[in-house]
Amino acid sequence: MDDLSTVLGPETVALVAVTLGFRLAGALGARRFRDWALCAAYGMAAMLVLTASAHFVPESVTTMPNHGDLTRMVPTFIPFPGAMVYLTGVLELLGAVGLVLAGTRRAAGFCLAALFVVMLPANIHAALSDVPLAGDPPTPLWVRIPQQVLYIAIALWAARSATASPRPQEALSR
Repeated sequence: MDDLSTVLGPETVALVAVTLGFRLAGALGARRFRDWALCAAYGMAAMLVLTASAHFVPESVTTMPNHGDLTRMVPTFIPFPGAMVYLTGVLELLGAVGLVLAGTRRAAGFCLAALFVVMLPANIHAALSDVPLAGDPPTPLWVRIPQQVLYIAIALWAARSATASPRPQEALSR
C-alpha cells in the first residue's frame, strides 16, 4: 500500500498538516487560531504556495512537478497551455495572499473556489491521459475529483466564515 502522501499528494498533506498545526497552536493558547475556518484558510494558503511554485519550475528540474508537467495536464482545447500554467500559478499565489489577509479572505475564497472549478478539466484530463508529475505515476481520477471538491469546500468555508472588518471611522466610534 502506498503511503498517505503518495495517495493524497503532498499538497493535500500540506493542507491538512498546516491546518492542524495552526489549530494546535490555537488549542495551546494562540487565540487567533481557535477558529477552524481561519486555520483551514491558512492551511490552504500554504498549500497554494506549494502548488503554485511548481508552475514556475523549469522542466529540467525533476525532483518535483514542473512547468512542463503542468503544461501536459492542460486539455488540448485550451489555447496557450504554457501561458495558462503561468497564469494559474499567479492566481494561486494571489489567492494565498488573499486568504491570509482578513480584508480579502472572503473574495479570495470565492475566487479560489471558482479557480478550482475551472482547473477541474485539467485534473480530469491528467488522470485520464495518464500524465505523470515529476516522474511519479499519474494521480487516479478517484483521488483527483475528491481533492478538488475538498479544495472548493475549504475555499468556500474560508470565504463564508470571513467577517467584514469594520470601516476605520466605525472602529473609532466604538
